[in-house]
Parts: sequence; structure tokens; C-alpha cells
Amino acid sequence: MTPRLNALIIGCGNIAGGFDHNAPPGSWPLTHAGALSRHGGFHLAACVEPDAHKRVAFAERWNVAHAWPSLADVGGKADRFDVISVCSPTAAHAQDLEAAMALAPRLVFCEKPLTPDLVRARTLVQAFDEAGIALAVNHTRRWAPDVLRLRDELAAGHWGEVRSVSATYNKGVLNNGGHLIDLLHLLLGPLDVVWAGPPLHDFWPDDPSIAAVLLARGSTVIQLATAHATDYALFEMQLVTSHGVVVMESGGLGWRVREAADSTQFPGYRALGEAQTRSGEYRQAMLAAATNVYDHLTHGQPLASTGASALQAQEVCEKIRQKSQELFS
Repeated sequence: MTPRLNALIIGCGNIAGGFDHNAPPGSWPLTHAGALSRHGGFHLAACVEPDAHKRVAFAERWNVAHAWPSLADVGGKADRFDVISVCSPTAAHAQDLEAAMALAPRLVFCEKPLTPDLVRARTLVQAFDEAGIALAVNHTRRWAPDVLRLRDELAAGHWGEVRSVSATYNKGVLNNGGHLIDLLHLLLGPLDVVWAGPPLHDFWPDDPSIAAVLLARGSTVIQLATAHATDYALFEMQLVTSHGVVVMESGGLGWRVREAADSTQFPGYRALGEAQTRSGEYRQAMLAAATNVYDHLTHGQPLASTGASALQAQEVCEKIRQKSQELFS
């Protein structure tokens, strides 16, 4: 009989469960509570949230028996939880991760970024490793089936050589830019920072969006452009390859692909064919993440997104920040 794992959720905002609060039956879950509940292998045992209205509404929506205003109220209940999700605001992540570690769960699933401070993030990742507690980080696209297929196609040479990449994001180089950098790491490997633009304070006062030029594999140029978060959300990427062009749109909710073929108009030339569009599988990622967490704890399956992989992305984000300060301070 497969075991049910007890879960505690810290923070009861949108990513904890709010985005799924009025979701139609059968829709893909977009939150921690939604994914853990839908999976079936978890029991949402408790939540922590200082805002009383949010706490009560969350507990009622997700049938959570224990709803506490602070982590101090959870004290003395070590070994009670197998999984702890950290969904609190980024500024609270460090203290919440430390408190979660003290409760000795088997795994902590943390929203990105781990902390706003790279040194603190490194210290926490090392501490989790030394404590023998698994640490998963919600770089969501690492669980999206279509992103993983693209990674495998690139590795297998289906798209030939990657000639260049261009991408656009907003809402902070660490907060949303970190998702983009992690995605590029997944698809292309380690990145070097060549140039960074001036800071654009479009949402977070301490986390500007910053344009940048990166290099992958020593010669593949990646151009990161910025949009303004007050206009609309934007997270898109285009890969130009020797066999065609692949475009991720709307954060992964859609894809557009044009494959190269011999030109029907100009003999001896090759050209891009008509665009083929398809819906993305980004919405499947949170349930896939819950499945990965469960299979890691019950069958030893490797985690797709870890503290170590999150640190790689955050280190590049920090280099972009530093390069921007050098050039534009």
C-alpha cells in the first residue's frame, strides 16, 4: 500500500493555493495545495499564515485541520511532517527555511528564489545537505513535459546547432529572470555574462529587471531584453537553430515552430516553413512536481529542480546585477 505523506504549507497566498481557489473541476492545479491534493499521495495536515482571513479561508478550501498564525506554534512537533512547502514572501524565505529545517521533514519544497541574498542561499543549501533533508525549488518549467522534450531534442541533435537565443522578461532579474536563467541552463548548460544593461525598476524596489547578453557553450549568444511589469506580464523565448526556429510564448502556455526546408520559390535556397502552433503544457508542471516529490521520497527518483540547480541560476542573476552596477552606477 502506497503511503500518504503529511504536508505543511507555510504561507497561504496565491502560489500556496489561491490560484486554484475557484478552479473548475478537472483543471490542472497551479499551486502547491492544488497539486498535493490532486496527486492523492499527500495529506494536507497543516498550514501557517499570519493573516487570519487568509489562514481561515485556506484551511476551509483545502480541508486543513491545523492552521497556525506562526511557525512558533508548530514547535515541538518535529517529525510530524514529511513535506513542508515554503510559499511565504521571498523576504521571509530564509527564516522560514531555517524553521522548516528545525522541524526535520524529509523534504522542503520552496518557492523561488531561495532568498534574495546569494550568500545566505548558499549557506542554506549547504545546511540542508548536511542535515540530510531534500530541497526542491519551484523552477516550474523543469517539470513541464514540453520543455523536457525540447531539452531532449536539443541534446539529441534534432534541431541541429543552436545559433542564437533571444528572450524577454519583466518583474525582476532574480524573481522572473531567475526562471528564465534556470530554463536556459536546463536547455543549453552553463552561462557566462558578457554585458548587462541599466536597471529597470518595474516592480520590486530591490530587484530590477536588467537586459543582458550571455554566452552558452562558449559561442552561442543569448540576448535578454526587458519589458515593463506595469504594462503586462511577459516571459518569452526564441531559439534560432540550424534546422528551424522554436518560440515559447506566454511563459510556456503556447509554442510556435517553423522548420527549415528547401525553398519552393527560390531553387538552391532553404527557408522557414509555415508556423506550426500548439498549446503548451506549462499547466501540467505543478502536478508533475508533486509527482516528482512523491516519487523521490518513496522510490528515490532524482529531483528535477534542487537547491543546487537554483543556486546556479541565482549566481548568474547576481553576475548580471554586478555587471549592471559596474557599467551604470
